[in-house]
Amino acid sequence: MNDHRSKMMIISPGLLPTESLLDSLVLISNEVSSIENFPLVQIKNVSSMIRRIKLLSSLFEEIQESDTPLPPSSILCFTELFSMITRVKILIQECKDRSSLWSLIQLEFVSNQFFVLVKEFGRAFDILPLNLLHVTNDIKEQIELLHRQSKRVEVELFIDPREVQRREKLLEVMSKNCLQNKKTNKGFIDFVKVEEIMSSIGLRTLSDYVEEISKLEVEAQSQAGTGGLIVVSNINNLMLLVSYTKSMVFRNEDESEECRPLSMFLYNKTKIHDNDSTFLSSSSSRSMVSIPDEFRCPISLDLMRDPVIVSSGHTYDRVSIAEWINSGHNTCPKSGQRLIHTALIPNYALKSLVHQWCYENNVSVNENNSSSKRHKNENAIDHISANKASKDAVKMTAEFLVGKLATGSTDIQRQSAYEIRLLAKTGMDNRRIIAEVGAIPFLVTLLVSKDSRIQEHVVTALFNLSIYDNNKILIMAAGAIDNIVEVLESGKTMEARENAAAAIYSLSMIDDCKVQIGASSKAIPALVGLLKEGTPIGKKDAAIALFNLAVYNPNKLSIVKSGAVTLLVELLMDDKAGITDDSLAVLAVLLGCSQGLEEIKNSKSLVPILIDLLRFGSVKGKENAITLLLGLCKEEGELVARRLLANPRSIPSLQSLAGDGSLRARRKADALLRLLNRCCSQPHHSL
Repeated sequence: MNDHRSKMMIISPGLLPTESLLDSLVLISNEVSSIENFPLVQIKNVSSMIRRIKLLSSLFEEIQESDTPLPPSSILCFTELFSMITRVKILIQECKDRSSLWSLIQLEFVSNQFFVLVKEFGRAFDILPLNLLHVTNDIKEQIELLHRQSKRVEVELFIDPREVQRREKLLEVMSKNCLQNKKTNKGFIDFVKVEEIMSSIGLRTLSDYVEEISKLEVEAQSQAGTGGLIVVSNINNLMLLVSYTKSMVFRNEDESEECRPLSMFLYNKTKIHDNDSTFLSSSSSRSMVSIPDEFRCPISLDLMRDPVIVSSGHTYDRVSIAEWINSGHNTCPKSGQRLIHTALIPNYALKSLVHQWCYENNVSVNENNSSSKRHKNENAIDHISANKASKDAVKMTAEFLVGKLATGSTDIQRQSAYEIRLLAKTGMDNRRIIAEVGAIPFLVTLLVSKDSRIQEHVVTALFNLSIYDNNKILIMAAGAIDNIVEVLESGKTMEARENAAAAIYSLSMIDDCKVQIGASSKAIPALVGLLKEGTPIGKKDAAIALFNLAVYNPNKLSIVKSGAVTLLVELLMDDKAGITDDSLAVLAVLLGCSQGLEEIKNSKSLVPILIDLLRFGSVKGKENAITLLLGLCKEEGELVARRLLANPRSIPSLQSLAGDGSLRARRKADALLRLLNRCCSQPHHSL
């Protein structure tokens, strides 16, 4: 697994004090153990994971009750266990929040996330000094059993056969419907089968269906630009199926509502709130803090402490929009658009930003905290410990591990490399200290180890270390590029190859490194090879690395000669790769190279794909799609213009982008529309 890139990773700059670490482990393991409402898909994987955490919870509580200090050799393992249990909690929550139907379609992808975590638990248990812990024999036996089970699970990914069967039924219904549409132009759905499938994943009431549609809408928005056109199309098909089924199953339900004027509601709301709601008082001082406009609810003009998205796509504070809906309104207060449903979907991204802003400005996240809640928050454990004792502990640990790297046996080197890998992913201070004690030259040497696990741990450790900018210089100075490229080209495991690509994209952020990496005759071809053969994570790392390298003009030709253009165009339609935006970004950069332009012009399938991306792509995807179309029109002129004009979707998409797109997209859409207009006005051109 690519350590630092996991969005669920908990980052802390040092080894935690023993007391805080134990308290943290007890707290987080109890939180996971107490989860009751399981997601409707992945039930077996979730229940199995919670069972593991409950066993670990017993271990942590018994150590805490023994009131004895943790042995120093266990602290790194426990820090890693805290990180993994936190990721388990987030993964389970994501499974609960995600659309049940989409989770069913993505069984393998989600199951693999549980599989990866179980493997990591097994690796963490490898370095757990169980005999040094003051716990009963029963607990030791349970943990040893858990360790053996984790090792057995490493062999095979578990996918619930019942869920596979449900998915097959769903796909069968959808494929029959598509076939019937093609033959008769009429939809035909076996509602008995569909309702049975829906019921099997928990969709039984009208509110269940409404909530599922909302989740699919959110999923479609999040997949734009990463999942590819096929993924977005599949989600839209699922949305249509659920909506149609809902309308048939609950056709007797009365959903009509009357609407009062927005002005009346806003007037009533403004009477409740103070005129100074634009400002909040800091909890630590009497100063007033101005609320950023993007964090204010359009209804109350107050801070959105719990932002939610309504069906129109606009965001409001939960309390305000709930009051609006409960008072009889069925329209969006901001746009006036009729709400097709009244489900409120949490806006987690905005909520995270609001909470961060509150923390930075000493503003209470919860407006009406009770004294008990406030006391609990004040005593919450802070996992950011950058004091001198923590740094000294990291330095001692790093020096010890580097010594083992230099002189130990293969088994010792393997374990030391893994522990350095873990230590290097937990904060900038750790990365700086590990480099200062001289780890980098030893890690570079071990890149060519014949032991696959050593190679995998070492290249991942170097990637984690390279996140600290000064370490990039040290890694390059140690002559690491040739060895990293060798791992990228012919590493002993796919994970090692992908983490080598991650190391290259991290190093290539520095201009001098772009030159050195590009000068290696094998680096760019190896990245293109991974773009073809890697997992979705590996493909993404390779694409980002190629983009970074392409910023340096001489590297563009090498990328084109390595066959990247054809592959990147194919990846635009690859729903499993999920790198639509990254592929577009590389193609847009290669447009600036004459050989790249020639290759892009020769792709007959590209223009129709770009037109579709103008409609379904992300903001960044639309910008790069319009950049490519404009560049092709300027070079190819009438030939590409004719192909655009012949496609009935192109002009409406361009006009929509010119009116509603980002500043960059609007400017380029205007330029392309003017160019097409000139083409139309030429006497020899006929539409």
